[in-house]
Amino acid sequence: MKGIILAGGSGTRLYPITKGISKQLMPIYDKPMIYYPLSTLMEAGIKDILIITTEKDQPDFKELLRDGKQFGINIDYEIQKAPNGLAEAFIIGEDFIGKDSSAMALGDNIYFGDKFDVTLENAKLSAEAGFASIFGFHVNDPTRFGIMELDDYGKVLSVEEKPENPKSEYAITGLYFYPEGVSEYAKSVKPSKRNELEITTLNDMYLKENRLNGILLGSGFTWFDTGTNDSMVEATNLIRGVQKNQDRVICSPEAIAYKKGWISKELLLEHANEMIKNDYGKYLHKLANSKKPKTLTLGRE
Repeated sequence: MKGIILAGGSGTRLYPITKGISKQLMPIYDKPMIYYPLSTLMEAGIKDILIITTEKDQPDFKELLRDGKQFGINIDYEIQKAPNGLAEAFIIGEDFIGKDSSAMALGDNIYFGDKFDVTLENAKLSAEAGFASIFGFHVNDPTRFGIMELDDYGKVLSVEEKPENPKSEYAITGLYFYPEGVSEYAKSVKPSKRNELEITTLNDMYLKENRLNGILLGSGFTWFDTGTNDSMVEATNLIRGVQKNQDRVICSPEAIAYKKGWISKELLLEHANEMIKNDYGKYLHKLANSKKPKTLTLGRE
């Protein structure tokens, strides 16, 4: 499976902060925002990842993430010339995806909850079996999001993009798993009234073929769409609280890579020594010298 992180956009909701920097490079407590969706894809076992950015911001992402070898993965880069909609990511990434299944995570979405790695693995297996998966989270303001309507058995009945009269209160979060061939589907999506290639239209195509799974992220789970100042503060406070209380690090690519055996102890120690003056580096050093590597990433210890 291939992974995509869509980290474009202008971040106008965060102006003036994002006039000089991509919002996905801004900090959520002790790490750049993009570390969180990167950790999501890594926790799903995905090692080949394409990061789609604006032309202006791409050098900064390359400076931070390089080719991914430091995390035991492979990172490629492409440019989205204009914010033409989420579904365009699969057109931009067509050659990268090839004949594989794929998952896309939005660069400003953060997930935290128990056994999320198991949920991700199930979505990956479903994609490899020919089914798409979207993730729902209960919200109080459903008109702001794409919405999934479910029956009593959890089957998806409909998907809508920011409806005036929502049929449910389950927002479709910024994480999507698709089977082989998604780029061809994306190329048939027609621009919406907003002149964007809507991801909801793409999801509806799979729904009409009875190939769309809706996965609800229930109680004890947290999802942040960190596109506003308030949501960034809320996410920072949660991450800080959990890490301080449990003396661990959430969504550390280095820790995930070490836990999965993608990088060696020696490489982990190199990362740790580079950051040994802060708690992040001290945690990695402790992890490298522990007999049983443990990390709190997306809910799994």
